[in-house]
Amino acid sequence: MGNLVLKCVRGDCTDFLDPPEEPPSGPLGPHGLTPATVAVSALAHDLLNFDATSQVPEGLSRHVTSSKKEQANWYKKLLEAWKQSKPPPKAPEEATNLVVLTLKRLHRTEIEGLLAFYGLPPASQPVAESSDAPSSWPEGVKFELHTLPVNKKCVVDGDGLTVYVDTADPRESANVPREVHEAAIERTRARAAKDYAQADALHKSIIEAGYRVLNGPNNEETLARKYRIRLRGVDAPEGKMPYGRESKDELSRLVQGKRLKIHVYGDDQYGRCIGDVYCDDIFIQEQMLKRGFAWHYAVYDRRPEFAKWEKEASSARRGLWASSNPEKPWEWRKDHRNAGREHNVPIQVY
Repeated sequence: MGNLVLKCVRGDCTDFLDPPEEPPSGPLGPHGLTPATVAVSALAHDLLNFDATSQVPEGLSRHVTSSKKEQANWYKKLLEAWKQSKPPPKAPEEATNLVVLTLKRLHRTEIEGLLAFYGLPPASQPVAESSDAPSSWPEGVKFELHTLPVNKKCVVDGDGLTVYVDTADPRESANVPREVHEAAIERTRARAAKDYAQADALHKSIIEAGYRVLNGPNNEETLARKYRIRLRGVDAPEGKMPYGRESKDELSRLVQGKRLKIHVYGDDQYGRCIGDVYCDDIFIQEQMLKRGFAWHYAVYDRRPEFAKWEKEASSARRGLWASSNPEKPWEWRKDHRNAGREHNVPIQVY
């Protein structure tokens, strides 16, 4: 939720729906639009308005019997389905299919009333639901992230990084807090009015909520959610350890400027997502282990291939294995944690 509205605040809604090429003609529907040509535009407009205000269109209650609260649930589902569709509906029949499929549990008369409100054609036949179930996910995966391109500065060390996910992503769109959504819209308006102090204050509140507005190509802005990631099953040298800098640089080289796919298994004690990270079908943990930039963290992950990849690097004396007796990062942390306690020095962990 959010980025389509940011564009429309600036007057650019073309990513949500291409405008009709022909002027309307013939009898007008309830929106003052010609059903045969721009009924889809009317639906798109109301979905955008719902995204911004959480308000359903006036007049819909004359066509359906459900309460406005129930109608809001419909529009929430339709908005998410619209954003997932690639490309979004352009023909009236396509919009009808999306409505019928998304609200398939709704009583037939309610669907017919909703379609009539927009002047959309009735469904000619049941629409087969496409299944995109995560059957290929490994056991234990809770969800999958698809990130925006990674900034080099977001790589913390050889096994940790910060990533951002576009809030237009179907998994994120319905979960953006209302106050974040509203702050993003107000920030766009403040910047348009050149009130940069207000825009900065609004962005600060967005960041404190775990989100950020990122600048992309052609000054396009994207509202994104922040995730801190810990690579599952590996442990890289800490920054002050031998080979710590090299490990961080290698992870940066692998992910900088790239979009990542991350299988998340859960959170650790520091609130980071524990995940398997993929970049252009390359398994990042595999590369870090094979090249000697990380250890297999066997106490937490017993996948045999990880032990195999670590052994390959050790036998070839690659990376940290060039040392005859490299120090294990978990032992290094334990020693420094104990030393810090003796001297009352707090230990900071990313």
